Amino acid sequence: MRIGIDVTSALTQGGGIGRYTRELVRAVTALDGRSTYHLFAARQTAPPAVPDPLPSGKHIQLHTAPLDERWLYRLWYRLRVPAPVQWATGTLDLFHSPDFVLPPVGGGVPTLLTVHDLSFVHYPDVYPAVLVKYLNQVVPWSVRRASHVLADSAATKADLTAVWGIPAEKITVLYSGVNEQFQPVTDVAALTAVSRRYQLDDTPYLLTVGTVQPRKNYQMLIRAFAPVAAQWPHNLYIAGGKGWLYDDMMAEVARQGLNGRVRFLGFVADEDLPALYSGATLFLFPSLYEGFGLPLLEAMRCGVPVVTSNSSSLPEVVGKWAESEGQGETAVQLSPHDQLAWTEALQDLLADPARRANLVANGFRQSRRFTWEMAAKNLLRLYQSLA
Repeated sequence: MRIGIDVTSALTQGGGIGRYTRELVRAVTALDGRSTYHLFAARQTAPPAVPDPLPSGKHIQLHTAPLDERWLYRLWYRLRVPAPVQWATGTLDLFHSPDFVLPPVGGGVPTLLTVHDLSFVHYPDVYPAVLVKYLNQVVPWSVRRASHVLADSAATKADLTAVWGIPAEKITVLYSGVNEQFQPVTDVAALTAVSRRYQLDDTPYLLTVGTVQPRKNYQMLIRAFAPVAAQWPHNLYIAGGKGWLYDDMMAEVARQGLNGRVRFLGFVADEDLPALYSGATLFLFPSLYEGFGLPLLEAMRCGVPVVTSNSSSLPEVVGKWAESEGQGETAVQLSPHDQLAWTEALQDLLADPARRANLVANGFRQSRRFTWEMAAKNLLRLYQSLA
């Protein structure tokens, strides 16, 4: 097969969808040496977000558009000019867009579109209004045109059916995996190097990872942490690049009198994350809504006890049936709106090392269920059935 994949996000986004695209492309091209992969990207106006974002090989070709991402969006999604992606890639048997929107694809070629979540529908107030308007126009238009849709979770699949009436048989759930680099880091030199890089001291800490934007619910977490900080020496570190509407989140630190106890670390490079996870006493994920929640698996794989929201897809990730199946508690799951419950859970866990140890053991077993190799096998089967 000649398979086209839009890898623009792999080049431009350090985390989130960029990481999803990089990992999936690496895994499927490593698994499938018989097909040729035609990776398509908008013209880049800045260096890649991460080093070596794309795989290489005789069966992999990169095709760069003459226009940058901004102009392609104007051409394809605002003006809806039907210039097919094949003018850059050449002939294709299948085209996969892993980032919400589907460019024009000519010649009746089957298309696959990944929709990660519908947070912009459920929580429009946590996004800039212009972005919400754009997504509500372009994403459903892309979904309707796609031959088939990939959803990150059963929760997202249910959303697509409930919100836009997409037939369930048109949607396949494809779970993400965890890169094997995520494992407990015990080497003192490696831990010290990362601590120095992000100007951390020897104070114990709680950690959360994700782009700084309102959907991540960091303001609630900062408020919930304030009583904990009064009793425990731990700091709270928030690792993630700035997204949008983040000023109030940063101002919350001062309002709670937590200057010096809560720190925004900025974007943390993939190679530094395992050490940062490994040094944490607890990993916290209070998000209002997620299509999947990859940081939960990364933390579990690194041996950190997890406290997470019980919203959207997150129970799927941490194993909502684990306790009933006799696997034990894999993570503490709480309402993202119950600030008091978060405060009490953090205090209880900090005082209970035995429970933390159980969470680590059970969480590690849960995380092993998710691999990029399995995701690639399932994706390749879907490619073959569509093409």
